[in-house]
Amino acid sequence: MAFMHYTRDNMASLLRSHDINPTHQRIEIAYALFSRQEHLSADQVMAIVNTRHSETSKATVYNTLKLFLEKGLVREVIVDPSKVFYDPNTRPHHHLYEVDSGRLSDIDAAHVRISGLPALPEGMVTEGIDLIVRVRRAQ
Repeated sequence: MAFMHYTRDNMASLLRSHDINPTHQRIEIAYALFSRQEHLSADQVMAIVNTRHSETSKATVYNTLKLFLEKGLVREVIVDPSKVFYDPNTRPHHHLYEVDSGRLSDIDAAHVRISGLPALPEGMVTEGIDLIVRVRRAQ
């Protein structure tokens, strides 16, 4: 279900469409992600949510993001072991990660061609390919 304009009111419907019970805190966490359409870390989500509702704990944010991930509501983008972002865009796409600034942006999958993948083991199919292009300013 895609909304042109995300509001707290339509977050409950979005959550229900992914079989997620829309509690107050889950609505606020979903709103933080979807209203901005940005790649956010769990700490960034918590900071945004707590500007309105300071009762949301770190454990609640992490558990909710894990639930959203399991239900296919968001994607997890791991740019390195210490930097994990949550992406509300679940359509096929890749990412450009600016190492210097920490900025993560989308690359349309239609603009990328990948060749030379190894043969898959018997009985296996490709589920997806996540490409992260890491860039930094030239010295």
